[in-house]
Amino acid sequence: MVLANLNDVLPKAKKDGYAVGAFNYADLNTARGIVKAAETEKAPVVLQIAESHFPYLPLDIGGKIALDLAKQSSVPVVVHLDHGTDIKTCMIALQMGFKSVMIDQSLKPLDENIAATKKVVEVAHMLGATVEGEVGVMTTDVGKGKADYSNLSDNYTTVEDAKRFYEETGVDAVAISYGTVHGIYREKLSLNFERLYEISEALPIPLVVHGGSGLSDEEYHKSISNGISKVNYYSTMSYNVTNGLRNYLNEQKDKQTFLFNADLKIMELVQKDISEKIRIFGSNNRV
Repeated sequence: MVLANLNDVLPKAKKDGYAVGAFNYADLNTARGIVKAAETEKAPVVLQIAESHFPYLPLDIGGKIALDLAKQSSVPVVVHLDHGTDIKTCMIALQMGFKSVMIDQSLKPLDENIAATKKVVEVAHMLGATVEGEVGVMTTDVGKGKADYSNLSDNYTTVEDAKRFYEETGVDAVAISYGTVHGIYREKLSLNFERLYEISEALPIPLVVHGGSGLSDEEYHKSISNGISKVNYYSTMSYNVTNGLRNYLNEQKDKQTFLFNADLKIMELVQKDISEKIRIFGSNNRV
């Protein structure tokens, strides 16, 4: 299939009231499981590699994996760079053939964030690719006790900043902060759906939620109904697959088990987990 970009899949999701799942992969088995789930569910999908995962899967190798899988897929697959932290990384991904990149300079002052995002947008659009940006700071909780949940509301994206960011960059989708946290949540969060709705009403482009792993089904549905069109999901899937593989290996301890058995089990577990999320997001049977 011809490679898709965000504009091929997200505007329809925004119009019809569902969200497209954006799933990170860190190896071939994970990537194959994600695409298999999308094909089984007849769903568009965003297959994304995060810059933070480059130590495990370098971009030159990981990018080729995703591009090959996308070209062979029976459903639209957007090969996407997740959380590219600088312009250079985004340019490398675009040169490789990625049809979508995220430039994330949300930790920098808004003027600097806008300037960097605008540069990436200019090049990406010339290449027929799309760009996701981020406005607002999102807390990261990776289970090390470093996340401070007490001041999340201080970092919520404002309507004014979101409008300015869109108008000055021409970005195709924007990730915003309304209370989610990267990683596995250690406590229940209070999401500001009113702020999400206000930003959705103010911007004509699709909105993205990062830190989607810790949400309940109800919170997914409420986020989507209030304007989210792309849901980033990884941490819980990774946790579930790791535990599933551990249980499988324990069950096989009296049998001969080889590496390829583990590979196949990982793909199976990933497919099962991702298929469940695709149905929750409402993107199944959309192709």
